[in-house]
Amino acid sequence: MIERYSRPEMAAIWSEERKLAIWQEIEALALEGWAAEGVVPTEAAEAVRAATVSPEEWRSRESETRHDVAAYVDVLGASMTEHGRWVHFGLTSSDLLDTALGVQLKDSGVLLGGEVVALFETVQRLAVEHRDTPMIGRTHGMWAEPTTFGHKLAGFGFALVNAHHRLLQATHTVSYGKVSGPVGNHATVSREVERHVTEALGLHSEPAATQVVSRDRHAMFMSTLAVVGATLERMATEIRHLQRSEVAEVAEPFSEGQKGSSAMPHKHNPILSENVTGIARLLRGWAAATLENVALWHERDITHSSVERIALPDACLALDFALARINRILQGLTVNPDRMRANLDASCGTVFSQAVLLTLISNGSERDAAYRIVQRAVTEALDQGKHLRDVLAADDDCSLDDQQLTEAFELQRYLAHAGEGVDHLAEITSEWMRGRVVA
Repeated sequence: MIERYSRPEMAAIWSEERKLAIWQEIEALALEGWAAEGVVPTEAAEAVRAATVSPEEWRSRESETRHDVAAYVDVLGASMTEHGRWVHFGLTSSDLLDTALGVQLKDSGVLLGGEVVALFETVQRLAVEHRDTPMIGRTHGMWAEPTTFGHKLAGFGFALVNAHHRLLQATHTVSYGKVSGPVGNHATVSREVERHVTEALGLHSEPAATQVVSRDRHAMFMSTLAVVGATLERMATEIRHLQRSEVAEVAEPFSEGQKGSSAMPHKHNPILSENVTGIARLLRGWAAATLENVALWHERDITHSSVERIALPDACLALDFALARINRILQGLTVNPDRMRANLDASCGTVFSQAVLLTLISNGSERDAAYRIVQRAVTEALDQGKHLRDVLAADDDCSLDDQQLTEAFELQRYLAHAGEGVDHLAEITSEWMRGRVVA
């Protein structure tokens, strides 16, 4: 992932230094396991931990071996004053690669889960603040019926609760390693050694590995990141639509000195939301690529390797960035309740059409006949800039009296229950979300 979209904490998880440190710890833990079985000297593990592997020396060796793990094993063993012959005893490359990958994915999942909770807190606060802020609800991009901005935000909030739970499941799914030898059947390394390594790293052991951990785990994790990204895209798309000049109900933060266009000084473009939308597209692409990795030849091939070296770290970095960015947008979001009300009033009352329809039906009209009366009146109201109530009051075919018309056009009729979702959302605590576990 390019530096522009990489945040320090996630970048550290996927750094080369972090990967080599995990490899070294796996080698040490494996020797601890062997020592417990009386196979290797007890000092061997500490000798591995005390060794220093220069990344430059490792890369130089890899240029000769054309194999990253083989090069690492050579350099690690050569750097030890004694016990170097025990390095990588009974192991295969994927014992290091897949187990280290399990640690990196676990740590990434935990970090992403925390970012989702932080975003939830922001959305929850905004939803409560705008619990009763009326606005037009839109379907197909067209006026539909009145709703509240808080109700809209509550929908985002519950989607984030779902996202957090899915991330917990996905993180559990990839928190697996394997230290089971070349084809995973423990011919050269015992289950006790594997268990010692994986438990010390906070992982589970793949119950029936081939030479690799099953790639359905990674595909599920990446698919989850893509779904979370789609949720962020939903939020970003809504902001982009509501910020359009002719709508102008919300606006992204726009800092002092910022320029929206190199040519047009009036521009305040929703570039932050557009950026999140683009990242969501990348996440879906990377998820599709990892689905292709599930079906490997026999016990393994390496068609998955080049995909994962790019897709897994980049997806974690990209989603981490997108979560922080949408949180920044919402924390600095300008909400314009007056504009929301003005847009609601600009509908000439047509957004109350269903209330009129239902009142006519309750008054004895057949549904189709009532629908045609209201539909005709809506057309006249919009064409002539009249309020729908006035058009209906003058329509001889409309059987409603003044009181019934007044009640049909009461805004509270539509908003009476809109706050219930917000109230439910307000009951959810970030502590409860963080406390959820997947066994």
